[in-house]
Amino acid sequence: MFFCAISGEPPQEPVVSAKSGKVYEKRLIVKYIHENGTDPITGDKLEESDLIAIKASPENAPPRPPTNTSIPALLQLLQNEWDAMVLSTHALEQKYNATRQELSYALYSQDAANRVVARLIRERDAAREALANVQASMGIAPSQPTGGEDVEMAENGGVEEGLPADIVTQIDETHAVLSAARKKRKTPPGYAAPAEVKTYKATHTIPSLHSASPAGITSIALSTSNPSQFLTGGNDHIVQLYDRSTDKVLASLKGHSKKVNHVAFREREGDNTLLLSAGADKIAKIWGHDGASGEYIPKATIRTHKGELTGLAVHPTKTLLALSSVDKTYSLHDLSTFQQVFRSAPTDEPFSSMAVHPDGTFLAIGTPTSTIHIYDVRAGAIAASLTPPDAVPFTVHTLSFSENGYNLVAPNSLSSIALWDLRKEKITASIDLGDDFKVNKVLCDASAQFIGVAGNQGARIFAQKSREELLRLEEGGEVSDFAFGAQGKEIWGATGREVRIWGASA
Repeated sequence: MFFCAISGEPPQEPVVSAKSGKVYEKRLIVKYIHENGTDPITGDKLEESDLIAIKASPENAPPRPPTNTSIPALLQLLQNEWDAMVLSTHALEQKYNATRQELSYALYSQDAANRVVARLIRERDAAREALANVQASMGIAPSQPTGGEDVEMAENGGVEEGLPADIVTQIDETHAVLSAARKKRKTPPGYAAPAEVKTYKATHTIPSLHSASPAGITSIALSTSNPSQFLTGGNDHIVQLYDRSTDKVLASLKGHSKKVNHVAFREREGDNTLLLSAGADKIAKIWGHDGASGEYIPKATIRTHKGELTGLAVHPTKTLLALSSVDKTYSLHDLSTFQQVFRSAPTDEPFSSMAVHPDGTFLAIGTPTSTIHIYDVRAGAIAASLTPPDAVPFTVHTLSFSENGYNLVAPNSLSSIALWDLRKEKITASIDLGDDFKVNKVLCDASAQFIGVAGNQGARIFAQKSREELLRLEEGGEVSDFAFGAQGKEIWGATGREVRIWGASA
């Protein structure tokens, strides 16, 4: 590398003097010649024509600027970079603080708005209740509450001002028939007796139902018209119809995008069987049997709720479908048109479970705060609220009415169940299952003799009147859902990907 004899720095355009042989920066030596006419080193006379340009190789990189060739210069460069970075960080910190303040203000405003809305809803409900009381005192029929106008309605129809008159008439007629029959009702001939239930053993296992990932059956329902057929819903988003007599899957029904929470049959004399399901994806699906193809095809998709569906039940009229949701409402749908006919007014609490009274006049709705609301189906209003005394708040995720018409079985805590007397609105008996037992499902049988409880340690069967434990079913581990078979002769339970059947040994 050359250095200019004048500046001592690497020249950008080097030239050499023909007289002295010294290397110069061209612009500097030309200027010196014009001013002095001599060589700055030797003092000899020098002209511009005596300068010879030095041609550098193209592969050689140009020399670094002199400002980056010394340690002080490099330190100064690093200091400038550090100062710029600190200034940038300070600016970002100021923007972050400003954004955080804006977010805090927005959250505060939203919370204030929510409080105002909640207060207005409470005032509205209080005004409706006062109006209903005034109307009742004057002998005027109470007006029906309006449904959730602010809830998005999809293709399944709007919200009515209470139930249509013809549906109320159907409910009243069904109630009159069922309640009259119930007063004279006795245990059906041939129905399983408590002594027989004590002898039940595992008799059959149907393995490998639904997909292995995500595995698990979440719900099960038995057909009453064909006792060998049953319906299951799974974590794999699938609904399966299975025939035990042939050990074959009759239908594998898709349509849900999340796990299936509940399944049910709608079986009505003179009408096609419907398969119903409700899922965590906020929708309910309905499939019907197609005579031409012999397969089950989609009939309707109900999208009227904005939250996960936590309850599904076919009303005793066989013409209505009831759904409950964490969006704090329940709805009723006509099973002939699949249109929504009623939606309850939103409450302050999500709905975590649902059961229909065997006479069809009441709905029991569970909540995450231990409270059970009893709704009058015809009026759409709360008839009673049941809360266990001195209970630590827990989620009521399962309910079952007794067939006697005046008892309701529900969890009393995470590991105990209670028998409510609806006439007195109080608990008449409690059954402690042990601290390690976690209740998944409670169910009363069709004869009002037995109470079944399923949980993480299997299933247990109790006598409803004496609360005596008759049977423990622990072979398959956790039971997510179960059902009593025809005449109480069998108990069907969902354990993992299996369906186990217990009954009297051959």
